[in-house]
Amino acid sequence: MNYEETIHYLFNRTANYEQQGVAGYKEGLDTMLALDEHFGHPHKHFRSIHVAGTNGKGSTSHLIAAMLQICGYRVGLYTSPHIVDFSERIRVNGNPITEEYVTKFVDKERALFEQLKPTFFEITTAMAFKYFEETDVDIAVIEVGLGGRLDSTNIITPILSVITNISLDHTRLLGTSLEQIAIEKAGIIKPNVPVVIGESMPETLPIFEAIAQENHSRIVFADDDENKEITEATQNSDGTIRYRQKNHNEFRCELSGEFQPKNMNTTLCALRQLANAGYLADFGDDKNEKMEQEMNNAFLNIVKLTGLQARWQIVKENPRVICDMGHNPGAWTYLSHQLENTPCRELRIIFGIADDKDVYSVLEKLPKKATYFFTKSTNHRALSEMSLKVFGDQFGLNSQTFPTVEEAYQAALEGATSDDVIFVGGSAYIISDLLKTHI
Repeated sequence: MNYEETIHYLFNRTANYEQQGVAGYKEGLDTMLALDEHFGHPHKHFRSIHVAGTNGKGSTSHLIAAMLQICGYRVGLYTSPHIVDFSERIRVNGNPITEEYVTKFVDKERALFEQLKPTFFEITTAMAFKYFEETDVDIAVIEVGLGGRLDSTNIITPILSVITNISLDHTRLLGTSLEQIAIEKAGIIKPNVPVVIGESMPETLPIFEAIAQENHSRIVFADDDENKEITEATQNSDGTIRYRQKNHNEFRCELSGEFQPKNMNTTLCALRQLANAGYLADFGDDKNEKMEQEMNNAFLNIVKLTGLQARWQIVKENPRVICDMGHNPGAWTYLSHQLENTPCRELRIIFGIADDKDVYSVLEKLPKKATYFFTKSTNHRALSEMSLKVFGDQFGLNSQTFPTVEEAYQAALEGATSDDVIFVGGSAYIISDLLKTHI
């Protein structure tokens, strides 16, 4: 098989949650453990950092990876979903896995896959771990795919666990309450491995504390006053955010979404735990010029260093076109506020969402003063644009419908001036369909 045929095989001949929804989800770690044994337990040959959470886990994973790279480590990064190409999921020092490796890996192991019938994500996780072993990474940052306790990535024993936050998402699989979802996310907490919690709330805090205590794991709540790393976050005119740490270091970051200061605070708390374990010797020093320079190098160049996309990503000017993959109520709490405060003559929103999301709760949070171009992605889980309009009408949203992202995009561009803003989001797959054509 060539690369295109290999990707087609992975997406169409295996159970795949991203394509099929609940029907493509397989509970349990038995198959993943069998794959791990077959490949010789590759994850035991490198250190790892495990990152879970409802929102922000992708940005946090990339932020941690960028800092480790700048500090001289050879860093693996495993994230999902991809935006344009499958290879984005598996990176070493920002470089995507090669097409040749993907093709040879699947060709060589196809007979095993036919026998074990692993899911798409199980195969991808096994591939990532084997690739990291063979490319001799020092540390791999591993983002959880879904949940935590039963996620395919949860066979690792990391040097640090990170849980960014908890909100309602994937409720059909993870539970319908914050407490139930917190239990699933907390499943990545391992015995004697420290864990950083980015955001806590009354419903989830006792759960995290209890599970950490059971595992004799040191727990750090990043939003506690004593642990907060960020004392100031200021939006700059160039789109960056200037941060000041409690140790008086100052640096800038190119990620400018309103949620990013929370992600940055979580990231810095995680980096401090790594420093305590001897991985970043200068991190805790007061007003350390060398560390300030390294942080600026890492966070001002995170896109180049790690390939991060679709986080308040500006893809065009005149009119300004912004992409962000916020896909649940928690994300839209911040996105709506940011869009409402983005200066423009008219806000035009190209929006689509998967059919297993809490559509009502998301639409309830969308900005009212906007023109909507409802559409659907090519992903099989996409909610139809007509259904979106029915829901949107109930919230008084001014909308039109389009069968494809491309048609919605061209319609949004028509008549737009340089003073308008076009936002594209609601689903990673909406952004994927756009960027595959226009980037």
